[in-house]
Amino acid sequence: MSFLTLADVSKSFGNLHAVADLNLSVEKGEFVSLLGPSGCGKTTTLQMIAGFVQASTGRIVLDGRDITDMKPNQRGLGIVFQSYALFPHMTVAQNVRFGLDMRRVGKAESETRVREALSLVRLDALADRFPRELSGGQRQRVAIARAIVIAPPVLLLDEPMSNLDAKLREEMQFELRAIQRRVGTTTIMVTHDQSEALSISDRVVVMEAGRITQVDTPYRAYERPENRFVSEFIGKANLFSGTVVAHDDANLHVTIGADRIEVGRPLHPHGESVAIGDAVTVCIRPEKVRLDVSGNGRVSATVTSRFFLGSQWLYRVDCRLGEVLVCCQNEGDEPIAEGETVGIDWKREAVRLVGRDVHHA
Repeated sequence: MSFLTLADVSKSFGNLHAVADLNLSVEKGEFVSLLGPSGCGKTTTLQMIAGFVQASTGRIVLDGRDITDMKPNQRGLGIVFQSYALFPHMTVAQNVRFGLDMRRVGKAESETRVREALSLVRLDALADRFPRELSGGQRQRVAIARAIVIAPPVLLLDEPMSNLDAKLREEMQFELRAIQRRVGTTTIMVTHDQSEALSISDRVVVMEAGRITQVDTPYRAYERPENRFVSEFIGKANLFSGTVVAHDDANLHVTIGADRIEVGRPLHPHGESVAIGDAVTVCIRPEKVRLDVSGNGRVSATVTSRFFLGSQWLYRVDCRLGEVLVCCQNEGDEPIAEGETVGIDWKREAVRLVGRDVHHA
């Protein structure tokens, strides 16, 4: 049995179905991110696990215990809020100790656990400071220490890095993952930041309109999106609409305009069959597209714009397939100029089927 299980969990606010028939199993020690756009139901799901929102239907089971109807303070979970919610009149050590005081932990044990928690987040020297004297990253680490000092069975993170600038956010992603691995606490994080979820999670749960659309490892969710929404939401994607004209044991053949593209099997997620005449959508990631000299490659294209991303160049090119994004490593060479004619190419394995609209010819 999984450590944390959500079985057919739903939440409705009047006629609004925020979460619908959600099923999720989380293993002990796992780091799982709920990922999706605003309004997809990820925060509501986290709040139902925490007990701040009562599930309309379904069950939530933690380590064999049904906690569906328990009050938040009875669940014993650690929570880090988006705002950190530190007490401004308390020092760092007092903030971290607060949960232990509420549990009436003895003074000697409390001091030991606070000291260990502050050491874990590298704030030993700041124990006597107040929140106003700390940076954003330091306040975040205090919030994490306060959550883990009670040794919770599950740590819940509600967009904990949304208030940090880009550079600090990236640094804190690795910091948070390192802390979680050292402690081994089962962790569930809500985020709308794709790179954040992909970089530090064991699995990502992609949500859309209150439902789970894919649960997978970060690598598979990116490389093998199961539908159009996942392919567009996680990373950049070139999407092309076409029609199936042939298929065999190894390939699916799709016509896009006057071009014929091969898609390697498996043909479709969940084992669905695809028939000749079906309208489908295929996806090619920008970094899977290769630029070549004019006259080479599968398709001739014209560079319409380019963007320097530091380690990479992102090109928009126009061709008979439509607009195509191409992402190339910056090798230090002179970039291709706008208006220049190039060839584009890709490997068959780079093409993924992400949508199917049955329409037989």
